[in-house]
Amino acid sequence: MSHFVEIRDLGKHVGKTVTVCGWVQTTRVHGKVAFVVVRDGSGIVQGVVVQKEVAPELWERLPQLTLESSVQLTGSARAEARAPGGYEMSVADLHLLGPSPDYPIQPKEHGVDFLLDRRHLWLRSSQQRAILRVRNEIEKAIVDFFYERGFLRLDSPILTGSIGEGGQGLFEVDYFEQQAYLAQTGQLYAEAGAAAFGKVYTFGPTFRAEKSKTRRHLTEFWMVEPEVAWADSNDNMRLQEDFVSFMVQRTLERCPEELKLLERDTAPLERVKPPFPRIEYSDAIPLLKEKGSEIEWGIDLGAPDETILGEMYDRPVFVTNYPKQAKAFYMKENPADPRTVLCDDLIAPEGYGEIIGGSQREDDFDRLVARIREQGLPLESYEWYLDLRRYGTFPHSGFGLGVERTVAWITGRPHIREMIPFPRMLYRLYP
Repeated sequence: MSHFVEIRDLGKHVGKTVTVCGWVQTTRVHGKVAFVVVRDGSGIVQGVVVQKEVAPELWERLPQLTLESSVQLTGSARAEARAPGGYEMSVADLHLLGPSPDYPIQPKEHGVDFLLDRRHLWLRSSQQRAILRVRNEIEKAIVDFFYERGFLRLDSPILTGSIGEGGQGLFEVDYFEQQAYLAQTGQLYAEAGAAAFGKVYTFGPTFRAEKSKTRRHLTEFWMVEPEVAWADSNDNMRLQEDFVSFMVQRTLERCPEELKLLERDTAPLERVKPPFPRIEYSDAIPLLKEKGSEIEWGIDLGAPDETILGEMYDRPVFVTNYPKQAKAFYMKENPADPRTVLCDDLIAPEGYGEIIGGSQREDDFDRLVARIREQGLPLESYEWYLDLRRYGTFPHSGFGLGVERTVAWITGRPHIREMIPFPRMLYRLYP
């Protein structure tokens, strides 16, 4: 077992005898020749078994190679453009390591609940593997983007006593007889980090207890949240458009086969380059009403409104300067219109809605205290956060990008539940 090679490396071993280990995807027999397609996580290879060239017991073993059986193949490797994966092995020996009788997920239509109940097995399907490979590449792009620009990664706590996004949608936890919450955001901690390092980002799971069943919501999802000292709202949006463009271009460059398998039209992705269009919230409201929306000034945009705006542009669009009452307490008042705050939502095209929410933060101590009180939040829980304004306050901005929504948009998939290995949704905690 210790001397097997990964399928992705077969090109280095053409003409040599090698051993690979993996899971059976398909088998078929044509007379006295059988074909066994095996994947190992790094790639797929077709094993060719010729009856007269192998032991009789090996040939008799072939009917046992059902879907997802684990096997060990030994044989000579050769390039074959017509074969799945581009390589074949002339099989000389074959061992069935783990039988898979009556595998639950067969190549036919299954209901979503059936598949989600068997998510631990559904991950093995080709489309799900492609989605999670894209996610992996996007997560690598996130780390590369910020590392190359001198940001420090700051890991924020999951258990917190401070509310980041308002009292609704919180998961409460009994924390040694204290009231604690699962983190809605890492932002408040990132602000502390920005005062220490100038440029930081948090990257981890966040939790929202909203009882939502829409295709855009999970109760546990991943967020990346940069925070930059001395940056204003315009600096913040420039960083966002560079960041999103970087992720999209990296995916186009490194995941072409996955996007092809997912039947993703890449033309819209190829247009994702700075600068992105910008429209003020107050200017967007009349446009939305013209399109049939019933939205009124002062109300946050809903998913249908975001879809309408996204369809007006050929790349992501910033909606800026929302009304104060529609946004969180920490956003800085807009000097040009005190009814609004200096913030932005980045709306993805093609109906995928908001993927980023960002703002310049309120750096004035008295105004921040007033906003906390206005929203009825417990001031004592924010004493540490207010210290950032007491001791060397500074202008700063940041944003949060939802990883799963971004992966859904880039892969062109309709539902966010497939964008994370094990989705947590309303009433779904298994597997």
